[in-house]
Parts: sequence; C-alpha cells; structure tokens
Amino acid sequence: MFRRFLVMPVLIVALMSYGFAGTASAAVISTQQALSAEARAASETDVRSALARDDVRNAMQRLGVDPADADGRLASLSDAELVRLQGELDQLPAGGDALAVIGVVFLVLLILELVGVTNIFNRV
Repeated sequence: MFRRFLVMPVLIVALMSYGFAGTASAAVISTQQALSAEARAASETDVRSALARDDVRNAMQRLGVDPADADGRLASLSDAELVRLQGELDQLPAGGDALAVIGVVFLVLLILELVGVTNIFNRV
C-alpha cells in the first residue's frame, strides 16, 4: 500500500514530463563558413606550436607572462589578429635565435595588452 502511494506520483510526473522534450535545431553552413573555420583552426595550431617552444615559454616567464594565460587568450583573438600574428611568426628566422624569441615575446605581449590582460605599456 505504501509502495503504491510512493510510485504513483513519480509515475505521473514522469509521464507528464515526457511531452516536454527539448527541441533540436540544425542549419546548413556555407562553404565559406566551413573554410573560414578550417583556416582559423590551422592558424591557431601554427601559433600554438610556435608558442609551445621551450625558449619562447622561458622568455615569456622571464617577462612575467604566464604561458598558459597567453595560450588561452589565442581563442579570443579575432581572425585578422590571428592571421597577422601567424604571418609575423612565419617571417621570423627558423634558427630560433634571440631576436626571434624577442620578436615572438613582443608580439604576445602586444596582443595581451590589446586584449586587456596585462598593463605593460602605460597609457597616458
């Protein structure tokens, strides 16, 4: 008898909520949107691999920038900023000399400053 009073309200609520299923929506994306997403993913991968180098990470830490924070901020960059950063990284010498490290660190600091994460360059 007690079981009946316990099971019946649960069964009623379950059956009544069965009709309130969420709706799903889908849309067709254009070829341009698919190519844009693929190009952004490729650019982001290239920049992440450049920032993952040990010498770049060490230089960022010496300048007080957390490499994990810089890596996380890549997702917030616009497509134009990401392409510009990738282009500048591609133009750096492949030898990994000190000038390249300084250039990459400066770019990262500039982007972090523009996004508002750091306040390295004082504004007057």
